[in-house]
Amino acid sequence: MALEEAPTWHRGLLDFPNPVNDYAARSTAGLVIVLAAVSIVVNQPWLYAVLALGFTLRVAGGPRYSPFGRLAVHVIVPQVWKKTKTVPGPPKRFAQTIGLAFSGTALVLSLLGFGLAAQIVVGALIGAAFLEFAFGLCLGCIGFGLLQRAGTIPESVCEACYNFGR
Repeated sequence: MALEEAPTWHRGLLDFPNPVNDYAARSTAGLVIVLAAVSIVVNQPWLYAVLALGFTLRVAGGPRYSPFGRLAVHVIVPQVWKKTKTVPGPPKRFAQTIGLAFSGTALVLSLLGFGLAAQIVVGALIGAAFLEFAFGLCLGCIGFGLLQRAGTIPESVCEACYNFGR
């Protein structure tokens, strides 16, 4: 018996792009910095929730569902950067997942009344986003590579990543 294909409405619903334009990722990081800084200043749970929702949407489908991702891909990169540099998608998704963990932690801390702790967590997130935005240094991508070389993430998830730098 042959396997049936997924219905067209389902195909690609939660796919993350691979490869990714590095300049779009950097632009998104810049937008995250702005929202995260406002979140620290305002220090309200609803704003941490907006930050976490953005990461959730980017983890779910890259720029497809994320307003920041769409703005980066369709406006900032073509109008400002005017460059393309493709990089593997799986490490970028992993990095977005780490961002979700940080922003989700900040949201929970804020809801529990630990506003200063939430601000510190988001401050660390800003640090990582700044490295991505300013220098193209993706800490989540570095972590992805280390986990892949340690065997935690299988080589098949991203063969280009596994062989990078060898």
